[in-house]
Amino acid sequence: MPKINLNRFKKLIENNAIAVATVNKNGKPHNIAVGYVKVVENDKIIITDVGMKETIENLKRNNNVALVVWNRNWERKCIGYEMKGAVKYFTSGKWKEFVDNLP
Repeated sequence: MPKINLNRFKKLIENNAIAVATVNKNGKPHNIAVGYVKVVENDKIIITDVGMKETIENLKRNNNVALVVWNRNWERKCIGYEMKGAVKYFTSGKWKEFVDNLP
């Protein structure tokens, strides 16, 4: 799959809810909605860890995810994308500090 420049989708990603899909220990899909997301580099998104216990456990076993984002007024004109990639979960360091300092 080709690499995309996330800055192209920054406004869409940061201003709408995102669905995050992982796979649980039984191989079944697990989806959550995430409301606070930041594009921090061309190829990096920060998602805050709020009530994501099962998602984090899934990511420790398999760090592949699918993200789906779509616009709020989709009834009039739907704009949406699926993005796939690998996740790193940070408990310390630069990105953890970044999240800790978010408003």
